[in-house]
Amino acid sequence: QVRLVESGGGSVQVGESLTLSCRYSLSDLGNDYPCMGWVRQPPGKAQEAVATIDRSTTKPSYSDSVKGRFTISQDIAKNTLYLQMNTLAHGDTAMYSCAAARVVGRFCTEANLLRYIDLWGLGTEVTVSS
Repeated sequence: QVRLVESGGGSVQVGESLTLSCRYSLSDLGNDYPCMGWVRQPPGKAQEAVATIDRSTTKPSYSDSVKGRFTISQDIAKNTLYLQMNTLAHGDTAMYSCAAARVVGRFCTEANLLRYIDLWGLGTEVTVSS
């Protein structure tokens, strides 16, 4: 069973930064899930995919709500996906989950990750307070 394990969440104040990590088994993931990303769910609200990355081209994509503040990246040698979050705001408070989908190339977008999500982790909680 493919496992995605998130870490790095916590409680921070407005304006601070946090980096989330997602470790996965490359032997399990293989080439079957070329699109990975981060999905968040604020308390009482719907899920939102905030960032995706095409594992082959490393091309990132971001939702408007985080563009310019968040950076998604991967370390292939460490089998790890990251989400660098800067200038955090109250609205970023959520459970953040790593996700993967069988979506290829230019179709690796936030909307498609959410629509075609195949794998996701248990999540790591981020709380932003004043």
